[in-house]
Amino acid sequence: MSRLSQAFPRGRTALVCYAMGGDPTVAATENLLRAIDGEGADVIELGLPFSDPIADGPTLQAAATRALRGGVTLPKLLEMAGRLRLRAPLVVMGYMNPIESMGARAFALALRDAGIAGAIVPDLPLEEAPPLREELERTGVDLVPLVAPTTGPQRAAEIVKHARGFVYYVSVTGVTGARTELPPELSVRLRELRALSAVPVAVGFGISRSEQAAALRGHADGVVVGSAIVAAHHQGGLGAAAELVRGLRAALP
Repeated sequence: MSRLSQAFPRGRTALVCYAMGGDPTVAATENLLRAIDGEGADVIELGLPFSDPIADGPTLQAAATRALRGGVTLPKLLEMAGRLRLRAPLVVMGYMNPIESMGARAFALALRDAGIAGAIVPDLPLEEAPPLREELERTGVDLVPLVAPTTGPQRAAEIVKHARGFVYYVSVTGVTGARTELPPELSVRLRELRALSAVPVAVGFGISRSEQAAALRGHADGVVVGSAIVAAHHQGGLGAAAELVRGLRAALP
């Protein structure tokens, strides 16, 4: 198993936390990532801001806009990530346009040099994934695929067959963002997907409260929380974000 897969502890549901890189500054992101790590996140996602984030809801879109207006760049974020030395492995989450501009090989090498364990690319279809996946594999970085509620059984099986690190199951159709309720059939879909997958399965999109995280214990190998942390950080600062992560960690003992 890879370093990323091994970060999902046996016997309990892992906590995966997301932060938008450069929101509102690179220095603020560095402090936030250290706080998230200190509060017990098992895996940390670092968002790579992009001007047209098709999978992101209003909270993450606004965070990406703040970051881009502040002048953040991918090299600045990776330089910051490379000096962090966190306990939890870092996974970047970004879109294909900047990756294609940089080049798959250069992108993979940059992630390796920054100590990044994995990459999530929401707008990369399965059929177009091999070139990037192969470059990442050469540098020891996992390409983490997404499976949606609308993904049929045969396609889901094909996706998880190529999965590295973990599988990201999208709990709801649509974009990221907090929801008051999660789909009633979620536990069934997670059970089916875990039966297919040789790597851990984490669930995200819509999870914002500790009660929601607690309800998913035993149903998923990991729970991903993003928009709620970004909103807490933006509205209440580092302390509010750390408090939220602390509560989520307590819900997943």
